[in-house]
Amino acid sequence: MVLLIAFCSSVSAHQIKSAITTVLFNPHTANIEVMHRFNLHDSEHAVKVLFDKNADILDDKDTQKAFAEYVTHRFALLDADGQELPLSIVGFETEGKFFWVYQETAQPPQLEGLEIRHDALRDIWPSQINTLNVEGNGPVQTLTFQDSATLLEVSFEGHSH
Repeated sequence: MVLLIAFCSSVSAHQIKSAITTVLFNPHTANIEVMHRFNLHDSEHAVKVLFDKNADILDDKDTQKAFAEYVTHRFALLDADGQELPLSIVGFETEGKFFWVYQETAQPPQLEGLEIRHDALRDIWPSQINTLNVEGNGPVQTLTFQDSATLLEVSFEGHSH
């Protein structure tokens, strides 16, 4: 019975395709900082599908950079006018069981809300769920990108910087 439970939990662990992203309004830098956290196991499988079967996200900096660029091309912050905010890649790293991708942009002076696109890995796995938390500009707001959701929005009424 214990082996069956262990087997089932390991199988289900491989089937959970999810990522967590934090969009942080940092008052100290006046930047919007974006931190994407992917399960390293998912990232390992993804690079083999995206690039080639020998891609190695654990030890190859070029593969890590290519995956970070893939993520940034499938993520966007747009202002109320639909203009994309110019995010730059700050860096990427493996840490424990996770692969992190970091981006940032200057905070616009007046920002009533954001429209956000987060399609990373959803082109590979339709069941991929990308959860996003917006922090530092009023109450924490959480968005979930799953199924057909491609562009979701948050509002900062009364909390704009």
